[in-house]
Amino acid sequence: MLLRTMELEHHSIQLKSNSNSFQMRIHSFSLILVALLLCGCNAITLSANAYSIREATVHDLQTAFRQNQLNSRQLVEFYIREICRLNSLLKGVIEVNPDALYQADKADHERSASAPGSLFGLHGIPILLKDNIATKDKLNTTAGSFALLGSVVPRDAGVAAKLRKAGAIILGKASLSEWANFRSLMAPNGWSARGGLGKASNPYVLSGDPCGSSSGSAISVAANMVAVSLGTETDGSILCPASFNAAVGIKPTVGLTSRAGVIPITPRQDTVGPICRTVSDAVYVLDAIVGYDYNDAKATGEASKYIPCGGYAQFLKVDGLKGKRLGIVRDHFSQFPHGSVLPQAFEYHFQTLRERGAVLVDHLEIANIDVVFDSTLSGEYAAMLAEFKLSLNAYLKELVASPVRSLADVIAFNQKFSDLEMIKEFRQDIFLAAEATNGIGDAEKQALLNLARLNRDGFEKLMVENKLDALVTPGANLATVLAIGGFPGISVPAAYESNGLPFGICFGGLKGSEPKLIEIAYGFEQATKIRKPPKFLP
Repeated sequence: MLLRTMELEHHSIQLKSNSNSFQMRIHSFSLILVALLLCGCNAITLSANAYSIREATVHDLQTAFRQNQLNSRQLVEFYIREICRLNSLLKGVIEVNPDALYQADKADHERSASAPGSLFGLHGIPILLKDNIATKDKLNTTAGSFALLGSVVPRDAGVAAKLRKAGAIILGKASLSEWANFRSLMAPNGWSARGGLGKASNPYVLSGDPCGSSSGSAISVAANMVAVSLGTETDGSILCPASFNAAVGIKPTVGLTSRAGVIPITPRQDTVGPICRTVSDAVYVLDAIVGYDYNDAKATGEASKYIPCGGYAQFLKVDGLKGKRLGIVRDHFSQFPHGSVLPQAFEYHFQTLRERGAVLVDHLEIANIDVVFDSTLSGEYAAMLAEFKLSLNAYLKELVASPVRSLADVIAFNQKFSDLEMIKEFRQDIFLAAEATNGIGDAEKQALLNLARLNRDGFEKLMVENKLDALVTPGANLATVLAIGGFPGISVPAAYESNGLPFGICFGGLKGSEPKLIEIAYGFEQATKIRKPPKFLP
């Protein structure tokens, strides 16, 4: 699909573009990926041999490295082969890193030399980054849009730099809902102009919704096209794709991970987190990416106080549910389609939580929940529009080179290449509304005050008054509650609908509560072990 997509990109822009330099830029990137994937798909003959890579955890892979059953080059070759085999169907990956095999060879050399840090963690482990996370290499960072194709970032995003320091291999860029679902109200989840024809597909039920906006990150790990991945969330973009693709997603407290070098929506809500197949894998990634970054100094400096001495892996406890107080809010969170198997599944899970030592506080209510779920009434939408314009303009101006330098430029680009960006079909109504804003004025200040009040009188008050360690809800509906307050959450596979579509369970807590949430999520995962590989049903 990568080969096919880039050919389609080249053909489409030649038809519409009057700019020779733009045509040449597209053509050069086409050639990079054509050469890479022709080599990859035709030359890779690796089989799993005695070691099964598919569904392997980070711990499994590190054990195989140490026992000389596997090396990083073989692992990268396997994932490239799987991308070649599956990506035309799933559209989970936008680009493969031309330097991935070089990075793998480097990791293997360091491991053979017993270099410091080379025998554990993410060293030698391939990872996909959502295509709004900057990498200073041969990969593009475009948010799925042709408007940013060929732009040059000044440096790695803060989280990308930390991953490289940990020895991870940047395998490529995962697809996403274009502009992290903030261009249009009409575009389907998983669609982007650069993602190819159609939208990304759920690997469990191909006609099903993969959710967004970190669609490709979740799809790729679920389908074993990569070991682990990174997504971003402003409001649901990690938790929802994880839920819909039987993956584990951690949405960290805002500021726990750096947003520097990430194409923004709003710094008040944006956060970067892992999407993986297991809680332990997600925690290993989280450990690698948290911490202070001088390019996101205020937020990461404030949140650094939440990072526990010794990291997060110490909270992977099988008995992590014991003694935890978990709140259940049923109103707005337990509404399932008629005939769904999910109500019974979740009642069974609630009983499992009790049996594993958790104390469930049932039938709670979040004050003003109707307002929280209405982004116009709450003020979330008004605040985000103004914050997006300011933040995106700042990001674009910092680029070393770029076809666009402002939101207004992006809007103009989309109009010029309207067929390519499917403006007639999906429009750009959010972009236009954001461009019409003029900074943080009285209306935006009032919206921000209202959001703070909703947090204080709603989720925060509920958690404190009931002495809860976490709120537990089916699916990802809790995402908006967590988003407007910058609170953390973890989604874990929990059930499958009768048609095979996965469904997650979400644990959300107050700022800095990741240690407790990890204990709860890991305890639940180990007690239930719901996740199974996808079957690519129609």
